Amino acid sequence: MAFPDEVLTDEEELVLHLHPHARAAVRPILVLLAALAAVLLVWIMLPPTTGGLIGVSVVGAVALFLALTRGVWPLLVWRSTHYVFTDERILLQDGVIARERRDLPLNRVNDHAMSQSLLDRLLGCGTLRIDSIGDRGAVLAAVPGVQHVQTLLYQLIETDRELRGDGEDEDDEPAPVRDRRR
Repeated sequence: MAFPDEVLTDEEELVLHLHPHARAAVRPILVLLAALAAVLLVWIMLPPTTGGLIGVSVVGAVALFLALTRGVWPLLVWRSTHYVFTDERILLQDGVIARERRDLPLNRVNDHAMSQSLLDRLLGCGTLRIDSIGDRGAVLAAVPGVQHVQTLLYQLIETDRELRGDGEDEDDEPAPVRDRRR
């Protein structure tokens, strides 16, 4: 589930590649441990009779279902989510079976904002909202080191504007404002 380097152009340079913060994996791991504990507890507590074996089978089937849907699947989604920053664009990729990839060119980014809850601040992660020209924006949830990432994004945008030029000449004097009062 590694990010494929072939999606980058020849001149494009990878700056930062992230997955969501590891806190996204805590709940699925706890679900897996609880499912395993439930099966072991029922196996130990129920007698080895036909009824006991049926009980273990039912609890095992429910635990397997929960382990797959609430444990394994979220872990796969977490590992297959990529936040990639290059010197030209931001690539967002997710999906385990069907893959979705979005590209946000740096020259189309209008604004970016970072937010952190108290828990996010303690864990060193947060949410990064990126607004782009048009209706296309992006929300990157559970970004590790979100403050560093936001600063890096600002630097990438400014470097991109300097290289491409943003249509404004800094050497030109602003036009004088005429006094329209008479």
